[in-house]
Amino acid sequence: MGVKKKKEMQVTSLTVCHQDLETLRSLADVEGKNLASLLLHCVQLTDGVSQIHYVKQIVPLLEKANKNGKCDPTIRSCLDILAGIYLSLNLKNPLKKVLARLFFTKECLRDIFSSLNDLPAFFLTEATQSFTSRLQEELNTTTDLYSYRKVIDNISSCMENFDLGRSSVNNLLENVLHYLQKSLIEISEENRKLAGNHIVQTQLMNDLLVGIRVSVMLVQKVQGFQRLHLKSSPTWQSMCGLLSIFTKFLSDDDLLQTIQSTSGLAVILFIKAMFHPPEKIPDLISSLLLRSVDHTSIPEWLLNCCRSLCCSDVSQSALLFLCQGTLTMLDWQDGRMGPSGEALLLDTVRVLFTLSSQIKESTLEMFLSRILASWTNSAIQVLESSSPRLKDCLNGNSDVVRRLLEYVYTHWEHPLDALRHQTKIIFRNILQMHQLALEESGSDLAADGFIFQLTESLLRLEWHSKGKYTCLGCLVDYIGIEHILALAKTIPSQILEVMGDQSLVPYASDLLETMFKNHKSRLKSQAVDSTWIDKWHETWISPLLFILCEGNLDQKSYVIDYYLPKLLNCNPESLNYMVKILQTSADAKTGSYDSRGALGALMACLRTARAHGHLQSATDAWRDLVSSARIKQGLIHQHCQVRIDTLGLLCESNRSTEIVSTEEMECIQFFITYNLNSQSPGVRQQICSLLKKLFCRIQESSQVLYKLEQSKSKHEPENQLTRQHPSVSLQQYKNFMSSICNSLFEALFPGSSYPTRFSALTILGSIAEVFPVPEGRVQTVYQLSHDIDVGRFQTLMECLTGTFEEVKILAFDLLMKLPKTFVQFQDSEKLQGLFQAALELSTSTKPYDCVTASYLLNFLIWQNALPSSLSYLKTRRVACGDGDKSAALVESNTLIVIKCLLENLEEEVSRAENSLLQAAASFPMYGRVHCITGALRKLALNLQLVSEWRPVVEKLLVTSYRLSAVVSPVIQSSSPEGLIPMDTDAESASRLQTILNEIQPRDTNDYFNRAKILKECDSFDLEDLSASVPNIDTSAEIKGKEGKTCDVTAQMVLVCCWRSMKEVALLLGSLCQLLPMRSVPESPDGLLTVEQVKEIGDYFKQHLLQSRHRGAFELAYTGFVKLTEILNRCPNLSLQKLPEEWLWNVLEEIRCSDPSSKLCATRRSAGIPFYIQALLASEPKKGKMDLLKITMKELISLAGPTDDSQSTVPKVHALNILRALFRDTRLGEIIIPYVADGAKAAILGFTSPVWAVRNSSTLLFSTLITRIFGVKRGKDELSKKNRMTGSEFFSRFPELYPFLLKQLETVANTVDSDTGELNHHPSMFLLLLVLGRLYPSPMDGTCSALSMAPFIPFIMRCGCSPAYRSREMAARALVPFVMTDDIPDTIRTLLAKLPNCTDQCFRQNHIHGTLLQVFHLLQAFSDSKYRMNTYFQQELADVTVCTKAKVWLAKRQNPCLVTRAVYIDILFLLTCCFDKPSKDNQPVLEHLGFWEEVRRIILGSELITGFPYTFTVPGLPQYLQSLTKLAIAAVWAVAAQAGEQARDVPISFSQLLESSFPEVRLLTLEALLERFSAAASGLGEKGLPPLLWNTGGTFLMLAMKENHPECLCKILKILHCMDPSEWLPQTERCVHLTPKEFLIWTMDIASNERSDIQSEALRLASKVIAHHMRTCEETRDLVAPNLKQWVQLVLSSCGDHLPTESRLAAAEVLNSTAPFFLTNPHPILGLQDTLALWKCVLTLLQSEEQVIRDAATETVMTAMSQENTCQSTEFAFCRVDASIALDLALAVLCDLLQQWDQLAPGLPVLLGWLLGEGDDLMACVESVHQVEEDYLFEKTEVNFWAETLIFMKYLYKHLFRLLSKSSWCPLSPERLCHLQRTASEQRHLLSQLFRELPPTAEFLKTAEFTRLRVREERALACLRLLAFLEGKEGEDTQFSGLWTPLQQ
Repeated sequence: MGVKKKKEMQVTSLTVCHQDLETLRSLADVEGKNLASLLLHCVQLTDGVSQIHYVKQIVPLLEKANKNGKCDPTIRSCLDILAGIYLSLNLKNPLKKVLARLFFTKECLRDIFSSLNDLPAFFLTEATQSFTSRLQEELNTTTDLYSYRKVIDNISSCMENFDLGRSSVNNLLENVLHYLQKSLIEISEENRKLAGNHIVQTQLMNDLLVGIRVSVMLVQKVQGFQRLHLKSSPTWQSMCGLLSIFTKFLSDDDLLQTIQSTSGLAVILFIKAMFHPPEKIPDLISSLLLRSVDHTSIPEWLLNCCRSLCCSDVSQSALLFLCQGTLTMLDWQDGRMGPSGEALLLDTVRVLFTLSSQIKESTLEMFLSRILASWTNSAIQVLESSSPRLKDCLNGNSDVVRRLLEYVYTHWEHPLDALRHQTKIIFRNILQMHQLALEESGSDLAADGFIFQLTESLLRLEWHSKGKYTCLGCLVDYIGIEHILALAKTIPSQILEVMGDQSLVPYASDLLETMFKNHKSRLKSQAVDSTWIDKWHETWISPLLFILCEGNLDQKSYVIDYYLPKLLNCNPESLNYMVKILQTSADAKTGSYDSRGALGALMACLRTARAHGHLQSATDAWRDLVSSARIKQGLIHQHCQVRIDTLGLLCESNRSTEIVSTEEMECIQFFITYNLNSQSPGVRQQICSLLKKLFCRIQESSQVLYKLEQSKSKHEPENQLTRQHPSVSLQQYKNFMSSICNSLFEALFPGSSYPTRFSALTILGSIAEVFPVPEGRVQTVYQLSHDIDVGRFQTLMECLTGTFEEVKILAFDLLMKLPKTFVQFQDSEKLQGLFQAALELSTSTKPYDCVTASYLLNFLIWQNALPSSLSYLKTRRVACGDGDKSAALVESNTLIVIKCLLENLEEEVSRAENSLLQAAASFPMYGRVHCITGALRKLALNLQLVSEWRPVVEKLLVTSYRLSAVVSPVIQSSSPEGLIPMDTDAESASRLQTILNEIQPRDTNDYFNRAKILKECDSFDLEDLSASVPNIDTSAEIKGKEGKTCDVTAQMVLVCCWRSMKEVALLLGSLCQLLPMRSVPESPDGLLTVEQVKEIGDYFKQHLLQSRHRGAFELAYTGFVKLTEILNRCPNLSLQKLPEEWLWNVLEEIRCSDPSSKLCATRRSAGIPFYIQALLASEPKKGKMDLLKITMKELISLAGPTDDSQSTVPKVHALNILRALFRDTRLGEIIIPYVADGAKAAILGFTSPVWAVRNSSTLLFSTLITRIFGVKRGKDELSKKNRMTGSEFFSRFPELYPFLLKQLETVANTVDSDTGELNHHPSMFLLLLVLGRLYPSPMDGTCSALSMAPFIPFIMRCGCSPAYRSREMAARALVPFVMTDDIPDTIRTLLAKLPNCTDQCFRQNHIHGTLLQVFHLLQAFSDSKYRMNTYFQQELADVTVCTKAKVWLAKRQNPCLVTRAVYIDILFLLTCCFDKPSKDNQPVLEHLGFWEEVRRIILGSELITGFPYTFTVPGLPQYLQSLTKLAIAAVWAVAAQAGEQARDVPISFSQLLESSFPEVRLLTLEALLERFSAAASGLGEKGLPPLLWNTGGTFLMLAMKENHPECLCKILKILHCMDPSEWLPQTERCVHLTPKEFLIWTMDIASNERSDIQSEALRLASKVIAHHMRTCEETRDLVAPNLKQWVQLVLSSCGDHLPTESRLAAAEVLNSTAPFFLTNPHPILGLQDTLALWKCVLTLLQSEEQVIRDAATETVMTAMSQENTCQSTEFAFCRVDASIALDLALAVLCDLLQQWDQLAPGLPVLLGWLLGEGDDLMACVESVHQVEEDYLFEKTEVNFWAETLIFMKYLYKHLFRLLSKSSWCPLSPERLCHLQRTASEQRHLLSQLFRELPPTAEFLKTAEFTRLRVREERALACLRLLAFLEGKEGEDTQFSGLWTPLQQ
């Protein structure tokens, strides 16, 4: 919403040659008023814009000359000069267009000279001759090849709406054609010679393209080409020459495809212009396209010019572009070409269909789709007046349309957006073609068979198909929405349901918009009154409101963002209807943390309406719609999106100058107080974005207010812009912005969380950006700098110290936006300290410290605040203007800092060369390099101190190489991660020297050929390696920074080394990117020489190809990419060729596989794929990508199957590199043509005997699956989003069809030998994995050549595999290949294959595979949309009968438990299929005898008879689970029929629960828990089944004897779901425990068992206690003694270190018991215990985990909603967020203390909380004194959300209020004195600790400094309250600014 600056127009000034200048001087008059004087003055100007104004004055001068009535020769000369000027100007220069428009049009000249008799004609002739002579001179004199483009541009500009130019070109037609022919020949020849020079070639190819386009324009626009007959004329010869050139270009694949495409247009156009008679042109072109040219029947000139097109081997691209030319250049309108034109039209589409199956390159595919769309447009033009025969060929049922639809279906999911868009155009045109073909028959389009069938098949498709949406949208436009609603009434709800998937949202919302707009227009046109709107609301608004209130989070967000605005734009009146319904619902459904409720829906609707201008303003319209109280509720709602939508309602407006009202400002201030600490990055980003919009509104509306104020208008503005005087509004704005900034700076308190800091700094940055320092007369309502003092400046500086870089960036940017005068806050000593701190941090062992150092140094550089101690490094001053002074100063300061860092780095590298361990422990060097890179990146590119930079850059490079040499042995070792033993004792440390000397790579190319034998420790020859490996002290004790000894671990050395490599790589990459190059060493302007760049390239090559550590080579890759990008754009040819040379070298090294090669053959080839990736990805994408093509061809040949054992290593490298290239998103669709070959290599590689090849093949295959089917978005392995129809897959990769079929056949034929021998087929897994991701589409053609049917028998045979996993895979893979309608038949066929019980010989593997296939097919069928219809029921009944026939497989006759289990699973699935529909389904199963059969199976099973197995039998757990599920289903089925008299159950729940197998008990308990939970929550339809009545005793007994943890957990859950009044009285009878003893038993379990059981036991104990509390006094007294133990249990469940489940249980328990123990008007517990429980609530509210905070918030909401507490706050009965819940909880607690009259005993406890009693202050003391033992990667428990001082702030606020208004008894002096003494001692100790810290402790000891600051604030707050208690509020006590506002 910010104001955009208008872009200034850049115009190059015009100039004239010396001769013309002299002519103008001679013709100029003394007064300077004639045309020559005007032109002379014009050409002497240097500003192009001013020249335009002068040129525009020419016409008035000519009109004046015309009135004089004489023909001035001066004008003729000036016209001649003007013609020269016109031709000298650049094509895009605005002056050229002005000249053409103002002067050189015949109409203009006629207007000027209309009063003269015969002068105009004479004058026009003169002007034309003048222009012609100038143009001819240019054609004749331009011989430089690189100047041809300018002449061609001039010819082009002459043809563009410029009559005079066109006349001149006509006059010179022969010359122009000859010139074009000559220039195209010479440019193409030059292009051929310069092959490989990308930059020059790009320019030359663009010149060729323009030349071809100008040739086409000539033929189209110049009259002389209407008919050419003179074959011998020069014009004809030039035309023939040009046609030959275009034909050559068309077939030249080395040229850009746009050149080939344009050449195709030119060929057809030239043939059309030259061939005679025109009637035969369609036949001629048909023969060219069909490659059937009869050489005897065509003219010789045509054969000579187009010989390559008249033969049979025309390339695919040439044929494609000829088709394009045919459709574009011939006249198809109204069928003017007659029958031969119609035949050509059909021939063209047949050629395109053929090409469609052959072309796989993405750019050609894109061309093809556009050309097909163009063909449909041409077909529509012809059909409007075509023959009946063509209409028959192009109606919906024709072969052409069928194939067009096939093309649409196979490409509507294509990855390229543009291609998908073309399929939409083609589909829409198909409908129009069909309509035109039917017009004569006059049939109704909607009732037409083709349209009806098309609609039905589209509706049957799954909604995950993107093409479905676009095609349905086209159908709606053609046949109307009613017909679709008649077929699918719920379609609006169906589409809204899909809108939870981001990838489908744009398509779904566009379709819905098309539908509801169409529906509205049709209803309106048919209606007689306004009742139509009710039907429209019913159809479109009702489903929307349901989603807004009940849908999931993503779904609602997308519906609001995409659908709601479109709906309101279509019908704004619907807003009131929606608000009315939602207002009513908002009172009932307030929402929760995971649901927005109606309030959220209401806010979303209002926000959207206001943002799109459907609400006038916040103060008027929406005040009537929603109350301010409801707005406040929305701003602190528990659901984040409700808060965001409410904020959006306040901030967003469609008018950027709308005044922000006082109410809005108050609400925003309230919002900021509680919403900065949001853990969600998305929420933070939205908050900051919305507030920035508000600030923009304030800034822009303030400008309007300033104007109103200045105009001093007495009357109100007409538009009621503001209701008060502008100055009042402006003052309110200032106060508001100042208040916001105060809140934001307060949020940067010590210990504030990362989210708070991020939000506050981002918003402050927005304020600084929106309200800039005013320039000139511009007024700004607010300036951030006015509100920043020394303290706030220091706060921003301290923000640079955090561990999160985002906060550092925001703080640094904000500091840079402030005026430089702020550095005055720092004295010279402080600046020196800052600089020293930065230097010290740059060698810290903590990686984030060097980032802080970098920002500190950059700040000092840019603020010109470097300390005077660096004066010895001062650089010479450069003379420059004022504008460049700051840039020069920054450059000078940067140079000083880099010199200083470089000095230190050189010294440290020297020390590291002596002891790498010392370096790792004390001064890891990567920080220095990071700071240098950071300083360089901030530098401007136009350096002024070039001579001083050169030696620095040279030294930088040398030092970088030295540093790299020190650390590279570690990074290049075979196992860098485990290089040094982790043990830190002296014995292990003594071996460091030995290990570091034996770190040469052991995984070179002979890795697979020879076993490695490591040397023994005592036989190392250290001298051999001394040159390359640094010497290492063997001492175990390495001295750290502060002189203390410290242990050096492998991690410290490794981090030092790989980070150093990383920073060196980034530095070198930045140097190449930022610094200008010197083409020759003595060049004065550049910095890097060609040799230096080559050295950098060699460095990257060495480290990428030899490093073994991923961190090192990944970041070297980042630097190398920067280098390759620079090289590819470099004009120096030798540098430009470097990437190509490097690529060939490494490919050759890989191919040769020399055993001595240092290339890493393990670790997925380490950096080699990255190296090749960088070289290929930087290749210009607009070129032909030759390097990629050659590389892919080479790699695929290496990855393919070979017999040579020596090819193993190259194959591994090739597979790993291919994987990296297929993963690279930058290569996009360019890589797709190689996917099929890559898949073949991976599948065949999986069969290799070498493990390394199989491993690499698997990784490549995984990457290809992702590349083909997309990134997996959900947990479902075979999600429809990651699948593809068979026709789409095989049309994109047709060569995979025969390959996969052949491979699958081979596997299927040998998968199970007759001998029973196990045949391993490794590739089977991959084949089934691919095939399992394909599925048939209802849109697939029946006679497709790529049918999926041939795969089915082979997949079925794979189900016989001896491998269990393979059988499972085969079953899953089979499902998508069988159409839903064919599933029942397939199941019956499979069941028929199963053996009968009488068969003697059968194999269990075969049975298992077949049963698995039946199971998965049945599952797919039961999930289908046929569920509710009769067809489904009948087919299922038939399947049930067939299944029953093989029932012996479920009984003991079948000895295999695995196959028994699967058969029982099928039976269970059948019971599930019949359970949902309500019409007499159970009788269906009864009628079939199904349940009787199930009964017999269960009665005969081991569940009844017991298990004879004394050992574990294969498949036993699986069988038990399947059998139990079926038994439970049978019990429920009998119970449902028999009601209470469930006597005929085959097995009772008691029997199942008494089983000795935990699997059986667990499944049974889960089933029962589901029923009890549903009954307890009221979700069950009929409550608890009678079967489960009075079962409390059973579960009590089970609980006592259950020893399986999961089962016990489930039993406790069931007891918790049941009403204690039902089972508690039975404890004595059932388990011989009184209710009190049972409670003690439960609490004992909660104390001792594992966490999940503890949680459930705590819940159960709490429910029992709550039950006792509700009942009579007697039982309450009974449990009173045990409450202390219960309180301790709750307290012990709230610690941050505990599992989430435990804390969640504690929160739920506190919520359920809150009315009894937290808010009871007559406390049951003692005050200490009650306050302890409240402390638990407060602790849980500050948990880092959102789910726990939300659960604790529920407790606070319960506490606020009691009768005695609902007046404590204004948010009783509201859903609130944890941030404000903390504040509200303390408010309620303080109110309760007053109600209980317990203020005196309660206040010391609360003051103790404030002071932090119980926290270990000595830990702070120790942390200050000790040196940190820095073990990298060790993680401690850190809460990144809780903010101690926020809790203190709220507590302080409420205590202060309480004490201010209370009349209470004073505290005992002893207690008061104790607190006073404790707080004072703390403060004194803290002062002492602060003095012991170093001067810049906030940077060097950040953690300790922050801890002390927090403790100090707590002590101060406590002292202040105690002073208030003593009546000494005004006495001299110093306090932090944080607490100042809290006394209000």
